[in-house]
Amino acid sequence: MSETTEQEPPVLWLKAVERRYKQGEGSLEILKGAEFAVWPGESVALIAPSGTGKSTLLHVAGLLEAPDAGEVYIGGVATSGMADGDRTRIRRTDIGFVYQFHHLLSEFTALENVMLPQMIRGLTKKEAKTRAGDLLGYLGLGERLNHRPAELSGGEQQRVAIARAVANAPRLLMADEPTGNLDPKTADHVFQALTQLVRASRLAAVVATHNMELAARMDRRVTIRDGLVVEL
Repeated sequence: MSETTEQEPPVLWLKAVERRYKQGEGSLEILKGAEFAVWPGESVALIAPSGTGKSTLLHVAGLLEAPDAGEVYIGGVATSGMADGDRTRIRRTDIGFVYQFHHLLSEFTALENVMLPQMIRGLTKKEAKTRAGDLLGYLGLGERLNHRPAELSGGEQQRVAIARAVANAPRLLMADEPTGNLDPKTADHVFQALTQLVRASRLAAVVATHNMELAARMDRRVTIRDGLVVEL
């Protein structure tokens, strides 16, 4: 289990969140007063069939969509009333995203892919290079820094994507099926690297997965039922 304390505020807190989409003349309610919190150093598996609101929950929690009602707190700060620019800034500095497909830039090396978000944030090239090298080394890719994505295996590409997601030291990591395209052995390796990083850096992580074996090794498991987040 993660080492959290009662006094420590959650990194992510969804309070009475509602989200609905227009459907013809009516609306489709996806989240109906959902409550959900994740603390520093804690990994939570989100296990939900397609169509139950998994992607909606990830998008709302990751500030990619605003809730129709309720509030999303990141590090104790309410975000739903923020201007788009402020929400974008929080996404860039406080939240890292990992998807099923790595989305690496093919013309850049592994090192450069991890350097780029840091340089966009304002770090010098030297600082970004040092941190990128450290992160990739920690994830077992020290010998692959100058390889482009096409020269890396699927598992290596996904580990580069994880390094890129945490390059700016976010508080929260949102991962959507990060091992979905990988064989079981590679998926296990990538998952180990991800959970190691979460604990070492005190990240809060929400990982959507259909892999029950991997989900069982996380601190908590939740699902979405009738528009609510329910502990498993």
